[in-house]
Amino acid sequence: MPSFQHQLVKTLLSAAAGPIARRRPTLNTLRLGLELSTLLQFMPWNVHFERADTGSTGVVAEWIEPDGADRRRVLLYLHGGAYVMGSLNTHRGFIGALAQQCGLRALSADYRKAPEHPFPAALHDAAAAWHWLLGQGYRPQDVVLAGDSAGGGLVLALMLYLRKAGLPQPAAALCLSPWSDLAIPGSAAFTAEKLPDEAKLVEALEIKAWGQQYAGSTPLTHPMLSPLFAELHDLPPLLLQVSDGELLYPDTLALATKARTAGVPVTLQTFEGLVHWWHLFWRTVPEAKQALQQAGDFVQGVWRAQAAAEQLLAQKHLGAKRPKPIRAVARAAA
Repeated sequence: MPSFQHQLVKTLLSAAAGPIARRRPTLNTLRLGLELSTLLQFMPWNVHFERADTGSTGVVAEWIEPDGADRRRVLLYLHGGAYVMGSLNTHRGFIGALAQQCGLRALSADYRKAPEHPFPAALHDAAAAWHWLLGQGYRPQDVVLAGDSAGGGLVLALMLYLRKAGLPQPAAALCLSPWSDLAIPGSAAFTAEKLPDEAKLVEALEIKAWGQQYAGSTPLTHPMLSPLFAELHDLPPLLLQVSDGELLYPDTLALATKARTAGVPVTLQTFEGLVHWWHLFWRTVPEAKQALQQAGDFVQGVWRAQAAAEQLLAQKHLGAKRPKPIRAVARAAA
């Protein structure tokens, strides 16, 4: 059963649906409101941030680094916000908490938003951030991708882009409530009695229209817009976190099934009765803290698997080079 803290958050969000539906605030008003909400957010203790100089890439980004982070590896984070809002400010504290759990420094990359910059602007910016990281000396296998909601969908799209270009994949990807089908057809999987409470807020915010604004003239079924329609083979290990109280729940289950069928290692972690974006309430909601800890455990498991694979390869290489015993050589000569 969801915690009291989560029930309070859910009540506040549900109460906001009515006024939003009646007043129909403009997108710029919603953007401003989201930015103002960051005034009440704080970084975790012992986590620091500074603007990253990404040179001529044009991507606005910042480093978020916990004390003691492993600087040999990095978390590339793409924030959510339905492709139309969100920024470095809105996700800074959350990314700091995630980076702390993962023991990594993070590069938080902003990207251009719709409707001013429709597809593929966000994908191009994500790819530019990836290439910039590699230019800083990181190997692909030292990078973990992560994103929430639209950012989770963008993470999947970035991996599809890399595969299409014949480029190496990252070590793994964390997709937190990923938006994998811009049409949000998963709502049809719920009966009227079990339709999530957040459906009213989603309808009030007209999120489906935002997805169309990002798509522009591109069909919503394009795999780099809606990765649920993509062929999902040859991708790195995926962590999918989702709540059964989200409209995105059926789509995420379908994504997990399709990826597993394609041979991708998938870890699916489901939570009960939580609202979309519950991760962002990491400071007060116990389920958010649990999700972050599980994400950190997943990343540590990726590094352990890498180390085991490298050790096995080293042993095989050493065995191939080891000279045959003198007696064996003598018998062979005779």
